[in-house]
Order: sequence, then C-alpha cells, then structure tokens
Amino acid sequence: MTDFVEELRWRGMLHDIMPNTQEKLNEGMTSGYIGFDPTADSLHVGHLMQIMTLIHFQTAGHKPYALVGGATGMVGDPSGKSDERNLLDEAAVQHNLNGIKKQLSKFLQFDDAGNGAVMVNNGDWFKGFAFLDFIREVGKHITVNYMMAKDSVKKRLEGDTGMSFTEFSYQLVQGYDFYYLWKHHNCIVQMGGSDQWGNIVTGTELIRRKDQGTAFALTTKLIKKSDGTKFGKTEGGAVWLDPEKTSPYKFYQFWLNASDDDVKSWIRIFTLKPKEEIEALEEEHNAAPHLRVLQKALAADITIRTHSEDALETALKTSEFLFGNGSADFLTGLKREQVLEIFEGVPQFSLAKTELQDGLDVLSLLAEKTNIFPSKGETKKLIQGGGIAINRLKVSDLATTYSTDYLINGEFLLVQKGKKNYYLIVVE
Repeated sequence: MTDFVEELRWRGMLHDIMPNTQEKLNEGMTSGYIGFDPTADSLHVGHLMQIMTLIHFQTAGHKPYALVGGATGMVGDPSGKSDERNLLDEAAVQHNLNGIKKQLSKFLQFDDAGNGAVMVNNGDWFKGFAFLDFIREVGKHITVNYMMAKDSVKKRLEGDTGMSFTEFSYQLVQGYDFYYLWKHHNCIVQMGGSDQWGNIVTGTELIRRKDQGTAFALTTKLIKKSDGTKFGKTEGGAVWLDPEKTSPYKFYQFWLNASDDDVKSWIRIFTLKPKEEIEALEEEHNAAPHLRVLQKALAADITIRTHSEDALETALKTSEFLFGNGSADFLTGLKREQVLEIFEGVPQFSLAKTELQDGLDVLSLLAEKTNIFPSKGETKKLIQGGGIAINRLKVSDLATTYSTDYLINGEFLLVQKGKKNYYLIVVE
C-alpha cells in the first residue's frame, strides 16, 4: 500500500484535506468516493482530475466508489455556477448513467473482489425517500445559518438571479449521500474538486450530528489554463471522452497543443508516469523545447488510456498526413463521420457518383464538375507545375481520368494544392 495523499501532493493535485485524513488512510484499505453529475452521456476532460484521483486511490490499495447522481442530476449543484442548471428527467439520467459507467470502466478496475471499484446511483436511495421524512431525518441536523455560510450559496444570493430552494437544498442532498455511503458502504472519505469543499464538509457534519460518526474530506485543485481560458474547452466546445463526440485525433491534438507552462503540471496530473520518468522527460524537453517532448508524451499516454493504442496510431497518422507526408491509406476503413471530422474546416465539394462511372478527366473533375478551381486553364497550369495531388498522389498527366475505383471508402476524393491546401470531394 502506498501513501495516497503523498502521491497527490507531489503531483500537484492536492488542495484541501481535513485533519487526520492522511493518517486514517495509511492505517489500511479505506473506502472513499467521488460524485459525478450525469448531465451528459459522456464525461469530458474536465472530469479527468477526479478520475485520476480515483485511479490513484485504487492504486494505493483503497476501494473507490464512483457515485453518479441519478437523483442530484435532477436537482442541480450551485457550486461554481452562476445560473440554475436544466433539470433532467429519469430516462435521460439513466441513459447518461450507462454511458458514464462504460467510460469509468476504462480507467478503474471494477471486477476485483478486494478493492474493486463500485458504481452507485443516489437515485436508488432517494427514490423512496418522502419529502417530509427527509426534512425530519436530515434537515433538522443542519441549520440554515450553517448552509448560508457556504461560499457557493453566498455568491448566488448576492448575484442578480438569486437561488431557488431546489438548489439551496442541494448541499443537504449531497450531505445525505455521504451519510448513506458512510452508513451502508463504510465510505469514510469523500473527495472532489476544491469547489465541492463546502458540500463535502456538510456531509461530514451530518455524519457527526446524526450518528456521532467520523468522516474525512479531501479536495483537489481546479485546473486553470495559463492563458486564462477554461480548461477542457476549445473553439468547438468541450473535449469529450466519447470518441463519437470528440475524435481521438482531436482529443490527441488538445493535449499536444498544451502550452509549455501548462504541460509541466498536466503531465504530473494526467499521466501515471513515476516522478523519475517525468523529471527525465522535463530535462529532455528543456534541452529542446521546440521538439515538444512533454506534450507528445502527455498526449500519447492519455489518448491510449482513454481510447486505445489503435486510436493513438490513427491520431498520429492523421497528424502526419495533415502536417507531414503521410499516406492517405490510413483513411481506409474510418467511418464517414471520422473522415469528415478530420477534414473539418477544409472546403468540401459534392459530386454525383454517376459522374465517375465512365471515368472523368482531371480537368473536368477539378474545374467543371466541382469548381474547386475557377477554370480548366488555371487547373492545367497547376498540374503542369507539379502543384496538384489527388489522394496524395501527384497528378502529372492531363489525360488522367478518375473513376469510382479511386474513391477512398467508396465516397471521398482528397485534392491537395501545394503542401497545405486541401479540398474534399464528397461523392454521393
């Protein structure tokens, strides 16, 4: 068994910790949990800090519980938010739960009889809990003064929109989650982001006041990018762990594009690499920053663990294809959506498959049927100058014709002018 708290500390993850928590964890295997909101059927990179916390917790010999808030997802947590969240119905919550369990299974060992991870849904213990029973059994133990003193509540009350009773009651609901898991699963520690400290401590207080029990709390730092933009967000929105929502190539690129300032902390937080290996990579990086050694190591590691070795291979081949001299062969077998996503932002042109049945000469293809180039004359000059390639093969003969046999996956032709200008012909 390793020291879980020290592992978080050297990696720069630890924010707050309740007194005696570290000592308690070092006594032996301990059960602890982190909550995830089922607001979507996929987690995103903003959840990875908490996923990594659970991985380290399990690796240290402890038993991790992942609580997915089937009940709280229908309420909404005010912590760190300026507006009330849209509430979900039961069917949407269940759909989201299934997606999240599938993703967490990639990171945590669920089938170990000893310290195997367990997923729980607070909807299971709240669905039969009548309102009057709840305020009698839970509400009476926590004063309004105590709840009002929380920063997350004060900020909302001082804002323009105020706070609904639904959201105000959230910390009681989350506090009861901790009490329930403490009582029925011997979960004595709750972990979460630093914005959850108030809710977590409410749980320890409820356990103390209701059953004179002892529980512990630990929070991790919230990630902020050095340029001030929000971590996990790009121009296209959130970076999801689901490959259908964010392709492995874009996922890989997100980490590869980390700044030198950010990557030095991210490689500690988001990989499982030991300290000695990270320090060696840092030395290598500092000797030649332009080679982006840390970014490549981080991007490869997290892409493999989130997706697979094959996904990383595709991401690398896509990068080499777009920014180097890679072959177009890797596109074969990719789904239509994956190909379109790779070439998102590239000009696209439609062509009827019937146009290719008898073969179409290159000048007609590029200047007449698709209008990629304004005239046959200009197209001819480009080809004679060696500036045009189709499917990465340079066009040198003006008499070259293209049929359906040339289509990538039976539906694409990729035209390239020079080194960096791409045009995608979608054949339907």
